[in-house]
Amino acid sequence: MLLNVPTVPCTVKKFSNGEINVKISESVRDEDVFIIQSGCDDVNDNLMELLILISACKTASARRITAVIPCFPYARMDKKDKSRAPITAKLVANMLTVAGCDHVITMDLHASQIQGFFDIPVDNLWSEPLMIGYIKRSIPGWQNGIVVSPDAGGAKRVTAMADKLNIEFALIHRKRDGKSLTAPERMELLVGDVKDKVAILVDDMIDSGSTLALAARTLYESGAKSVHALISHGLLSGSNLSLIDELPIHELVVTNTIPQNKHQESVAKLKTIDISPTIAESIRRTHNGESISLLFGEWAETSGVHVL
Repeated sequence: MLLNVPTVPCTVKKFSNGEINVKISESVRDEDVFIIQSGCDDVNDNLMELLILISACKTASARRITAVIPCFPYARMDKKDKSRAPITAKLVANMLTVAGCDHVITMDLHASQIQGFFDIPVDNLWSEPLMIGYIKRSIPGWQNGIVVSPDAGGAKRVTAMADKLNIEFALIHRKRDGKSLTAPERMELLVGDVKDKVAILVDDMIDSGSTLALAARTLYESGAKSVHALISHGLLSGSNLSLIDELPIHELVVTNTIPQNKHQESVAKLKTIDISPTIAESIRRTHNGESISLLFGEWAETSGVHVL
């Protein structure tokens, strides 16, 4: 709708044994094809549908095929962190390339280095400018705020946001009370002072919500005035959604890289930032051969933040 380009009718169905069949209803010969599919709900089925669609377009002589994947599947499996662990993000990259993909557009990869798994161009868009716009417009007292990362891996993200907002940042360290895997977990504030400040908790993904719960309680115990959570990808797959309303947070803000319609019906504190204008602009610029570097800065901040 934003691009004023109709979507091509496409039928996806399953055979009785679970195999996926795809039918594209219009010719894609010598066309610039953009296939939009996010890693949500049944991730494995969605990934297989995407691969089959890419292959179908390739064999139908499409000029260029771009996979638009707002939430990249298996992004958390980006390194070998223990013996015999798979690097599944690399496998997904290989499968996309072998299927015939020429270009990938995604958003907020769990680790930016995943771009190096590909031998084709990858544009990793950021939700950070949209979140900064939301903070300035919708969080009262943000000038007396502090941007907080719930783990060391998000340090770069929160320091960049803190610099742009001209406020301080804090880091939380998560550890277990003992060596056993079943030992209780706790968090402690490593860097920053949150006392009497508006804490803005920023992370790239929420699944079960356990990290968010631990971090919010730690911030309140450290004297935070209020806690606002801003998360890029709201998976919310392994959580009892009603428990999120019971968390000691003012609001949980996510983007719609994953559809949030069902989640919003169950969670009163959940708000959703619409990323479709950013995705649409990246598609338009890619098709026209224009630079997309503007999408990482002022364009996103000044274009307005749409909350669903």
